[in-house]
Amino acid sequence: MLLQKTPGQPWLTPSEYWPTLAEATAELDPPYGVIGQEALAYNAFDMLERANGTTIRVASKSIRVRGVLDAVLALPGYAGVLAYTLPEALWLASDADGHEAITDVVVGYPSVDKGALRQLAASEQLAARVTIMIDSIAHLDLIDALVSPGSRNTIRVCLELDASWYSKLVGFTGVRRSPVHEVAQMRELAEAVTKRAGFALVGVMSYEAQIAGQVNRPVGRPVYAKAVNWMQKNSMAELTDRRGAAVAAVREIADLEFVNGGGTGSLERTAADASVTEIAAGSGLFGPHLFDNYTHFAPAPAAAFTLSVVRKPQPELATLLGGGWIASGPPGVDRLPRLVWPEGLEMLPREMAGEVQTPLKGEAAKALRTGDRVWARHTKAGEASEHLNEFAVVADGAIVDTLPTYRGQGKAFL
Repeated sequence: MLLQKTPGQPWLTPSEYWPTLAEATAELDPPYGVIGQEALAYNAFDMLERANGTTIRVASKSIRVRGVLDAVLALPGYAGVLAYTLPEALWLASDADGHEAITDVVVGYPSVDKGALRQLAASEQLAARVTIMIDSIAHLDLIDALVSPGSRNTIRVCLELDASWYSKLVGFTGVRRSPVHEVAQMRELAEAVTKRAGFALVGVMSYEAQIAGQVNRPVGRPVYAKAVNWMQKNSMAELTDRRGAAVAAVREIADLEFVNGGGTGSLERTAADASVTEIAAGSGLFGPHLFDNYTHFAPAPAAAFTLSVVRKPQPELATLLGGGWIASGPPGVDRLPRLVWPEGLEMLPREMAGEVQTPLKGEAAKALRTGDRVWARHTKAGEASEHLNEFAVVADGAIVDTLPTYRGQGKAFL
C-alpha cells in the first residue's frame, strides 16, 4: 500500500463517503473492517505537518495491522515503532510471516515475560533492534537472574520518566506509569544502568497522557473544556522544564540515541520541547471517534467496521449481530462504538452495545431490513483490530488491498 497526498476530503460529506465505502465492500460478509486509503494518507501527512519536523515513531498498539505499519514507515518523517509488549517487538523485528523486519523497535512498557527476555538476550540481531523499557532497578535484576551478563547479548535500555502533573487546584493529572518523577531519581537510575554489565542505556521516554490523550473539546461541557485547556497549558510548561533537566542529567551519563515523548493529541506541543527528539503517535492514523473532540486537529475517519442487521424485533427497531466492542478506559457512553451510517441510529439505553446483539432505534432503524449493514467507528484506534481478522483497503471507490490484523496473522500479544 502506497500512501500519497490526494486532493479533497470526501469524509466531510458523510452522505457520500460512507455509501462509497459500503458500495465498494458490498460483497463482503460482516463483521469486517475498512480502511479508507485516502483518509489514512491524509492523517499520516497531517500528523507530519503537526510534528513540524520532529520524527514520529509509530505506536503499534494503535494500529495492530502490519501492512499499515509498513506503509506509514515508508513515508519520510516516520521512523521506528513503539511496541506494546516484548513478544510483539520481537515479532516485528524478525523476518517472519513474509514481512521485512523493522529494525528499530522500542517496547513502550516494562516486560517481565521470561521467555521473551531470554529470546531477546540470546539473539544478537534482536538485541540490536529492540530496546526495552525500564523504570526500576528491579527490571534489571529480573533480566540478570534469567540470563547472566556474561551469557547474553547486550540489552538496549530506555528509561521512562513519569510525565504526570500535580497541582493544588486539581490534584493528580495523568496516568500511573513510572515511579521515576524527579530529576534526581532519573539521574540515579541512569547511573545504575550504566554501572551494570550487559546493559546499554540508549533512550529516555515520557508520555504526557493528560495532554496527548485528553480531549479539550468535550461535547456539551464548555466549562470543563476551559479547565482542561488550563491544565494542559500548565502541565506542559512544568513537564518541559522537568523533562529538559532530566534529559540533560542523563546525557551527562550516557550518549542517548533518542528522547521520546508525546502522542497524537500533543504533536505540536511536544515538538516544541527542545529535549525531545521523536514523538510516539499512532491513533491519529486511524482517526477513532475519541479524536473528534480536539480543538487543534481533526483526523479523518480512516478506519471503520460494519455489522449486520439480523432481526427486526419491532418495526421501529433493528438488531445488529454483536457490537459490544467497548473501548478501554473509564466506563461511559464515550467508550461505545459510534454509529455513523445510516445516520439517525441510536442504541437502546438498557442494552447499548452488547456482546451478542445491539438493538437500534431511530428514524433510520425503521427503514433497515434483515441483511442490511450498519457502519460504526471505534472509540480508540487499534482495539478494533482485536475483533477483526483483516481490513479491506478502499481507494477510488474500490477494494485495492486486504490487510490482515495481528489477530488475522494468529498473533494475540495481550
